[in-house]
Amino acid sequence: MSENKTLERSSNDATTEWRVGPGAWISLVVVLLVFSGLLFKVEGMAWLGAFDFTTLGGAFGTMKTPETNTFIGSGGISAKAGFLFALSLVPTVMLALGLLEIFTHYGAIRAAHKLLTPLLRPLLGIPGYTGLALITDLQSTDAGAALTKELYDSKKISRKDVVIMGAWQYSGAGLINNYFSIGSALFASLTIPIIIPLLLMFVLKFVGAAITRLVLNTAYKGDFDNE
Repeated sequence: MSENKTLERSSNDATTEWRVGPGAWISLVVVLLVFSGLLFKVEGMAWLGAFDFTTLGGAFGTMKTPETNTFIGSGGISAKAGFLFALSLVPTVMLALGLLEIFTHYGAIRAAHKLLTPLLRPLLGIPGYTGLALITDLQSTDAGAALTKELYDSKKISRKDVVIMGAWQYSGAGLINNYFSIGSALFASLTIPIIIPLLLMFVLKFVGAAITRLVLNTAYKGDFDNE
């Protein structure tokens, strides 16, 4: 009798944990808008950039001599150069993790799990709550990696899930941010709408992750038998 009550209580706790209310959906919509890049440099509505992660992350100032260098400088090597590079990543990573912690508190992960599982489970074989890490990676590879590690440490995803997510994140890492900052130099030479290459790269991220999943389920299947 007591065992039945314990099982029933556990079932109710699990149901409550993944219950998705209006606040969770609102939180998910906000986090999608902030990290998706949809609000980045919207023509005619520049004020929307105030709600975009790249804009919120800002930029370091440049040195006067030479004008193109940041505080990191140029020509640095070894540990000291690596330290300055790592230091330059701290503000955006802290900002991303802080925002995600707030959105998670209001149920964004629960909403993402319910919304994205029907998409991610058939395509990549991973649960829906990994969607926030994947979306975050579109603008910040470091924050996406940190969120992936957090999911793994909390045992919400397996090693196989991490490898598949890594394949998705590594191909075209920081896609939106890099595309509009680095790739913008080629926009004038494009003979097609600039959104087409972006969409193509986005689709290929799924193709690469799906191929990785196939390889893990065939050639490396034995490596994950104990999971």
